[in-house]
Amino acid sequence: MTYDYDVVFIGSGHANWHAAVTLAKVGKKVAIVEKDVTAGTCTNYGCNAKFLLDSPFEFVDALSRYEKAGITGNTDVNWQELMAFKKSEIPTYAPLMEGMFKQLNIDLLKGYGKLLDAHTVGVDDTQVTADYIVLGTGQRSARLTIEGKELLHDSRDFLDLDTMPKRIIFIGAGIISMEFATMAAKLGSEVHVIEYADRALAAYPENYVDTVVTKMAAEGVHFHFNQAVQKVESLDDVLRVTTAQELILETDYVLDATGRIPNVENLGLEELGIEYNRSGIVVNQHLQTAVPNIFASGDVVDKNIPRLTPTASFESDYIAAFILGMNTEAIAYPAIPNLVYTFPRIAQVGVTIDEARNNDAYRVVEVPFGQQLKFQTKLEDEAHVTLIINQEKELVGASFLGNEAGEMINLLTLMINQKVTASDLSQMIFAFPGTSSGLISAVKMALL
Repeated sequence: MTYDYDVVFIGSGHANWHAAVTLAKVGKKVAIVEKDVTAGTCTNYGCNAKFLLDSPFEFVDALSRYEKAGITGNTDVNWQELMAFKKSEIPTYAPLMEGMFKQLNIDLLKGYGKLLDAHTVGVDDTQVTADYIVLGTGQRSARLTIEGKELLHDSRDFLDLDTMPKRIIFIGAGIISMEFATMAAKLGSEVHVIEYADRALAAYPENYVDTVVTKMAAEGVHFHFNQAVQKVESLDDVLRVTTAQELILETDYVLDATGRIPNVENLGLEELGIEYNRSGIVVNQHLQTAVPNIFASGDVVDKNIPRLTPTASFESDYIAAFILGMNTEAIAYPAIPNLVYTFPRIAQVGVTIDEARNNDAYRVVEVPFGQQLKFQTKLEDEAHVTLIINQEKELVGASFLGNEAGEMINLLTLMINQKVTASDLSQMIFAFPGTSSGLISAVKMALL
């Protein structure tokens, strides 16, 4: 049978466009269906915007550490000007992506994509057919089902704020709340974080999280644990937040960061017998749905691994290779790093500290990085790395606390995935001085 396209992708984010580009480059006829801005959430409403907005705060935080080294003077972040810069910069990314698609002869079909049958996609009032279809529709912010839920905002709203509220409440103490609360506090806002559980960032090392929470508290962030938000009321010019435990707070802005949910509605999944649940679309070990020629990729997939942009890109690359017959093995995920943009940063990869301490097969090596290598860690006394070593003397996990955690965890991830040994490291020469050279030395000693 002849189809309009070899592959049609619903969604233009990282979960799809990597595969689309790969397939187009080898001559496949490809189309991408997108109902929103081209390139997806991360590019337009998430990671890139957060990274851009966070960068000046990283600079200010570093300056504060260097006061004891002779640097004086206050540096303030002008949020209005920073937001104006963000709003001028981020919108340039979508046209760049569209230009790349055009150059590769990838058709960008603007409209709402829905499955009509195993090989047909409806795009608003038109239809296109394809040999393969890939669903990469991502996630959206969840919303608490409480009284006053219409008064709540989400991460997308926050990343578009022209003026930072003088008072702000974050519901939830996960990654989004902790990162945004850090910025708001540094701008002088009165910040409250309300969390249902008894701690923040439950998936990360407790001692590292405690360090971050203590620093945030010192900068004016108020934490309220074991509290369940019950309602939000608008009273004249203020918002009142009440919890089931009778905590009452007044504020100007409330951000609901209690989770994200997959975009699975109105895709035509039920009609085709494609299984899904509250966690996403169910797929097999090849990322195929119950209809074998229809795949799912990225955050919309029901999975236990971290829902991250690099994970979505990895899955997208896998799907392209599978369709081309270059890789018919089950998808095999490598160690996946993740990072929290607090000050200091927290990052981890592979076997966690808790997993290692509950299993005699692992050895936990703690390195008080900031105490041993103050120059290299740029006056971060609290900087710390924890290495997890298995019985074969291989690095299988790592956690890092420090403002260079993002770069350092990538280096550690490379070592884990490539099974780098102490002998391997001894055969290499690295630039010195530097944070990475100190980390490499610590890893080499731990592996002996």
